[in-house]
Amino acid sequence: MNILIIGGTRFFGIHTVRRLLADGHTVTIATRGMHSDPFGSQVSRIIMDKTDENSVKQAIGGREYDVIIDKVAYSSNDVRSLLQFAHCGRYIQMSSCAVYKTEHLQITEDEFVPQDHALCWIDRPADYAEGKRQAERAALEFMEPKDCTFVRYPVVLGKNDYTNRLRFYIDHIRRQIPMCADSTAAVSYIHEKEAGEFLAFLADHPVSGAVNGCAAGIISQQAIIRYIEEKTQKHAVLSADGEPAPYNGTRADTSYNCAKAEAADFAFSKLDAWIFALLDADIEKS
Repeated sequence: MNILIIGGTRFFGIHTVRRLLADGHTVTIATRGMHSDPFGSQVSRIIMDKTDENSVKQAIGGREYDVIIDKVAYSSNDVRSLLQFAHCGRYIQMSSCAVYKTEHLQITEDEFVPQDHALCWIDRPADYAEGKRQAERAALEFMEPKDCTFVRYPVVLGKNDYTNRLRFYIDHIRRQIPMCADSTAAVSYIHEKEAGEFLAFLADHPVSGAVNGCAAGIISQQAIIRYIEEKTQKHAVLSADGEPAPYNGTRADTSYNCAKAEAADFAFSKLDAWIFALLDADIEKS
């Protein structure tokens, strides 16, 4: 198939492109051209700024693709700037579990229904979650619901995570820098390789509507801190006045039901199969 991927040069997008190529697809990567990618002549490239409608129109206006995988959908206007100019048989949007307005175990996809959400044409808002809700809703102005897939992940972790969120904890504990870690809950995560490969999987295994993806199992912020303390033999300096830690804010144990993805024959890993090895690798590098 002829597939356009918006983004794809960093973090888990690399795994998406690699899987698509291995599966024999023709892949075009559309980015702002700010970062290189490792794919050489295996892919075609388009340079465009998704926040600029004229840039998008000039780059891909009138083109048709079997599938568009949109990893850069942070608002309704992000989606409109793309889908009013490019046409596709299936649209796969990288959404987020942030769209859910609740915290509990085994959240299902029907707990946020984009068709029921009031559409506002907006640029990327300060409220990340609302931006993602609007991005899902906007796609339905251009595509039939059956031809859309909204992929909802929690936080993605892996060795290529340029946000260095796990490194924050390691560095603060090693250097005895005060931090504010206020979450009392255990939550879900997903590994970067699975996050990327599931997007590619959906190109050949269509799933309509929203679909959750995450590793099986949950872990708390406090458990991450305790593990690093044990490995480094140093105690975290916890203070309400310290630097705010990643993953603050969640108050209840939260996980996501992945039965819909599993029904399509995609199996996610168990969290404890990789989370501690990932921490170990980051501790070694620090």
